[in-house]
Amino acid sequence: MPSEPPPNFWGDMPEEEYYASQGVRNTKSYFDTPNGKLFTQSFLPLDPQEPIKGTVYMSHGYGSDTGWLFQKICMSYTTWGYAVFAADLLGHGRSEGIPCYLGDMQKIAGASLYFFKSMRNSEEYKHLPAFLFGESMGGLATLLMYFQSDPDTWTGVIFSAPLFVIPEPMQPSRVRLFVYGLLFGMADTWAAMPDNKMVGKAIRDPEKLKIIAGNPRRYTGPPRVGTMRELVRQTEYVQNNFHKVTVPFLTVHGTSDGVTCPSGSKMLYEKASSQDKTLKLYDGMYHSLIQGEPDESANLVLADMRAWIDERAQKYGPKAKCNGYS
Repeated sequence: MPSEPPPNFWGDMPEEEYYASQGVRNTKSYFDTPNGKLFTQSFLPLDPQEPIKGTVYMSHGYGSDTGWLFQKICMSYTTWGYAVFAADLLGHGRSEGIPCYLGDMQKIAGASLYFFKSMRNSEEYKHLPAFLFGESMGGLATLLMYFQSDPDTWTGVIFSAPLFVIPEPMQPSRVRLFVYGLLFGMADTWAAMPDNKMVGKAIRDPEKLKIIAGNPRRYTGPPRVGTMRELVRQTEYVQNNFHKVTVPFLTVHGTSDGVTCPSGSKMLYEKASSQDKTLKLYDGMYHSLIQGEPDESANLVLADMRAWIDERAQKYGPKAKCNGYS
């Protein structure tokens, strides 16, 4: 009989031992929201006495989850001195929902926001700077969370290859969506849309591609009809509302991204009303800037993110504390 695959990307080492070796403490739990139950994780510095610079609330991309390689992003931020909270989006990983069905992105974003705000407004963390982080489709969900929040909720937002513009080869056929729409919603959850093999277009490092492909919770089926319809609708929505963004933000993109258009990050940068905004483009990099690039390239992106968040945590943190940020 074939051997069971290891439960985690690092192999068979017990989780607590592995996390400690990375300098973090990890907690997993389920959280009830009005829109469904979420699987959540927290990542805190290993030393409980270490001062926390701020909190970061992370959302993963399409078909992924907060485990496997995505949590390496969480752990990186934690080792920089931040408390990190992450949730599997509804329909992903260990959260409730039809696998990879995104029929209502506003509700999906709202569910994660419900959890994030419970931590952001807690006695332990409400005085600290608070940042949203979203990767790929999670970047779209993150921007929807920002639009659903009171203006002063977040200190800043970080987008990694956000899905704001769908590349032409990845766009669903509007004729196909129209035909399925004639079925009055019955086809919404059907996994019937063409599969464009996004993972291969997202990962540049072949060894990391093998690791990501080994994630037992990764969705590998064809896209669902309602998912593609909703992604088209919500990307158009955020494009029409970029001017409403006033929060400090960093958006990063690889110029060879075949899954989400770098033009989306450029458009956000150009149209946002934020006084403090930063765009970083990485020549030749693919979609998965941290999980899927060779270490040298991934570390460059992480270094830029660290410099950006550390500067804003220091710049805006005391003001937030004095104002009783909540």
